[in-house]
Amino acid sequence: MKYASYRSTVVAAQTLADAPFYAKNGSLDVRLASSEEEIHAAQALRFKIFYEEMGAVPEARVLKEKRDFDDYDYICDHLLVIDHDRPGGPEVIGTYRLLRQVVAQTHKGFYSASEYDLSPLMTQTFQQQIGEGRQLLELGRSCVHKDYRTTQTINLLWRGIASYLHQHHIGYMFGCASFPGTNPEDHALPLSYLYHEHLVPDDLYVKAVPDRFMKMNFLEKEGYDKRMALRALPPLIKGYLRLGCFVGDGVVIDTQFNTSDVFILLPVERITKRYSHRYSIEQTANDTPSEA
Repeated sequence: MKYASYRSTVVAAQTLADAPFYAKNGSLDVRLASSEEEIHAAQALRFKIFYEEMGAVPEARVLKEKRDFDDYDYICDHLLVIDHDRPGGPEVIGTYRLLRQVVAQTHKGFYSASEYDLSPLMTQTFQQQIGEGRQLLELGRSCVHKDYRTTQTINLLWRGIASYLHQHHIGYMFGCASFPGTNPEDHALPLSYLYHEHLVPDDLYVKAVPDRFMKMNFLEKEGYDKRMALRALPPLIKGYLRLGCFVGDGVVIDTQFNTSDVFILLPVERITKRYSHRYSIEQTANDTPSEA
């Protein structure tokens, strides 16, 4: 595929005038990208954060375009938070990449499969457990502009996700969350806590693929302070834990993104209960993006 050059997170105002959204708060709204231009804007934001801010190492074509992209971007949905009051025009200030099971199965599978063995999630027994007609959702490439890392923005992203889960009958969602740097021992305390307190149950035992597996249980269960471990966790992982997530076995080093990754598995029931209680996820005529 030929990738057009697009280096800005700003999107044309006219493309947003009648765009359906999931939720709104002041000048911010959250919705799915509905054009290639908007996907490019999300990719430009990802480049700013992952490569310019966090030290990821770009491939030549990514560096040339100043956009973070791969082949998965063109089969995924892209959840966007947009600020309509930015000086240069409406701008993407937050994003999540969403890949539904029915889409993954008809293309190249899930992105996380390069790091973790997902076979426990693909069994007939697990499908029966999540319920007939329900499916998995993979989340990835989450980021928020440095000026918007607030409760308001995070709540909007999760309101969007909760609506998407309801719309597409999602039973569980999963993905990789990251610690900074490529030396897991630097995070021995929080990784050991995750292993001992939140490891996936035996029937859902997702584990890092053998050639990328690194241990995470550096400390014995009695050998750390839980409160200190919680304080050492990245905010995104703390948020997942509050929603009741499980963590897969093993850390995976991602040298391109300069991270140490852990696998997150999250039943969606707690998400929809929490966010449908605080914010209605029933859609108005202006709040229902068309399904892909």
